[in-house]
Amino acid sequence: MAIETGLEGKPWYYGLLVGLLVGVGLFWAAHYFFFSPMKQDIQRLQSRLDDLQTKIQEGRSAQARLPQFREQVRRLELELDKLLRILPARLNTQEILRNVRTLAEQGDFDLKEFQPGKLTDKEFYKEWPIRIRLDGQYHNLAVFFDKIRRYPRIFNIEDLKINAIRQPHGQHTLETSFTAKTFVYSGSPPGAEAGGAKP
Repeated sequence: MAIETGLEGKPWYYGLLVGLLVGVGLFWAAHYFFFSPMKQDIQRLQSRLDDLQTKIQEGRSAQARLPQFREQVRRLELELDKLLRILPARLNTQEILRNVRTLAEQGDFDLKEFQPGKLTDKEFYKEWPIRIRLDGQYHNLAVFFDKIRRYPRIFNIEDLKINAIRQPHGQHTLETSFTAKTFVYSGSPPGAEAGGAKP
């Protein structure tokens, strides 16, 4: 039994036209259902590859700058060390007392009083007043303050009082009292653990 195609007796180009329409339909269906998703996958993978290549390039660039970063960290650590000498994170009462005694002995003073006061909280540091009283000479007093000025730690001299000694003993003619106010960094010292361990 022959299948009727409806093209018998029609000119040959009818068959060609039907074949072309069927071919175009099959091509469109293949493109829509097969090639289009594949193309989207390729584009997505290409985009991801481009991102990865960008990150690889950034990593290589960072790796090339690693020695420069290490040098910068080393410089910053040295700068921090200098700053912590100016604004230390600890009181160091014994060290300060020892230095003041040394300065007093070098300047031919009698150290009459060394009285650390209470800390006062500020924004990121604490003020620490130390009451000092000395007997000595005027010229030596100027040298004493000049040496305190050169001390690595910051000291502000406040409430300075100079009185003549009414009955001088030896070469000491002046009685001097003042507050040497220094400062303590109130943040965590570098290297301190989260549990509060000392550096």
